[in-house]
Amino acid sequence: MTRASGTQDGPVVLSKDGLPHWLDPVVRVVETVEPVQLSRFLPPENGAGRQSAVLILFGEGERGPELLLMERASSLRSHAGQPSFPGGALDPEDGDPKADGPLRAALREAEEETGLDPSGVQLFGVLPKLYIPVSGFVVTPVLGWWREPSPVGVVDPNETARVFTVPVADLTNPDNRATAVHPSGHRGPAFLVESALVWGFTAGIIDRLLHFSGWEQPWDRDKQVPLDWRS
Repeated sequence: MTRASGTQDGPVVLSKDGLPHWLDPVVRVVETVEPVQLSRFLPPENGAGRQSAVLILFGEGERGPELLLMERASSLRSHAGQPSFPGGALDPEDGDPKADGPLRAALREAEEETGLDPSGVQLFGVLPKLYIPVSGFVVTPVLGWWREPSPVGVVDPNETARVFTVPVADLTNPDNRATAVHPSGHRGPAFLVESALVWGFTAGIIDRLLHFSGWEQPWDRDKQVPLDWRS
């Protein structure tokens, strides 16, 4: 088995060897899902958009499978205060965006934002590239298994407000699900977990993963929550 590392000189590779069996449904999603099944926002055909990547990291905590998330600093100009997966734009040092560049970027950004040790992360899949029109990012979702967990926390408070994990059981709990209503009128899936409202791109990916993996439980789609739900 080859483990992915953000610091190794050789190529960063994907491996499904030795994954826990509970990840089998997620692996099947990676192998079968089509871009239009994840989002209606797909990368422009003209190649426009800034290449980026996020790390969708599954671990196993005291309450079973969990996901690593972070909350962006409230002082940021873009997506301030919004929970998200670790990630960001590709840097030249990450290499070819059509090869392992997104894998390297996902690990590098996760290390920079949460302090995790990339050598303990096994990357096992990549979802189709998606597009975020409001920011112009073309995002590659990279999936990983936190084979050897390491301490995580805020590295730079100017970028990150907090780092936390969410049990998958809480994400599938119908009581924690709602439809987020943006001031523009746009509606999308949301999760009320860990004193946070997870919405937007991150919630959309989680929603589709739960759905296509068969983990989703019926929930009240008429239950609405505004983005300023705490005020």
